Amino acid sequence: MGGSAHFSFVKPITDLEGWLSELLGALGYELVDLETSRGGLVRVFIDKPEGIDVEDCARVSNHLSRAFAVEEVAYERLEVSSPGLDRPVKRVEDFARFSGRNVTVKLKLPKEGRRRLEGRLAGVEGGEVQIDVEGKRWSVAMTQIDRARLVPDV
Repeated sequence: MGGSAHFSFVKPITDLEGWLSELLGALGYELVDLETSRGGLVRVFIDKPEGIDVEDCARVSNHLSRAFAVEEVAYERLEVSSPGLDRPVKRVEDFARFSGRNVTVKLKLPKEGRRRLEGRLAGVEGGEVQIDVEGKRWSVAMTQIDRARLVPDV
């Protein structure tokens, strides 16, 4: 009868960021950011409470290379890096965690004539990010934020 059957027990990865976050979390790292390009570049930014060093980046790179092969994730080049001193602040949990730190926030649309806010992060209240800018408290919904980064302490 010459027929053949193909069975696949591996569920394809449809949420690369979620999968990476879970995988890195199991290794003791936080996925801070993920960038991908059409050219096949996958850039992963990781962190942990003690900070990241070269050995951490090498360990995660080796682990991800093997995991990508097993899960058949298509990529040309993998880069693993620390988020840097001006790390992105993306999730509600990040805004709460870095309360008291200086932050730069770019809004999707202007609010009261401003599209960029730079000030001290005052936490999260009612699901909105609180930022003290030049003596005024700004309350910004997460949906209004295009991107946010910590301002390095000098």
